[in-house]
Amino acid sequence: MATKQQFASFDDMIAASAEPILVDFYATWCGPCQMMSPILAQVKEQLGDKLKIVKIDTDRYPQVASQHRIEALPTLLLFRDGQPVDRIEGVLPAQQMVARLQPFLSVT
Repeated sequence: MATKQQFASFDDMIAASAEPILVDFYATWCGPCQMMSPILAQVKEQLGDKLKIVKIDTDRYPQVASQHRIEALPTLLLFRDGQPVDRIEGVLPAQQMVARLQPFLSVT
């Protein structure tokens, strides 16, 4: 399941993570965003500890959304070693999302 988390610095949270982080930028009023919760639960179930999932409410953290040029919701950014490595805009089925994320999760 995704983690709802308060943080002092988004960049510190991303940089401090040992595993890749998938950030779900969403808004409570966004219908497609609400569809992401069960999909992300399935993704987490399949990928387990290989991936951390964090949800960021763009209405509560507009500066973070602006910094990462979030213009459509939902937008998911995958961070690895503190850097964005993939961007997904819109809703994807769990199987497609897992297939898209897996190449970034293997140790290089």
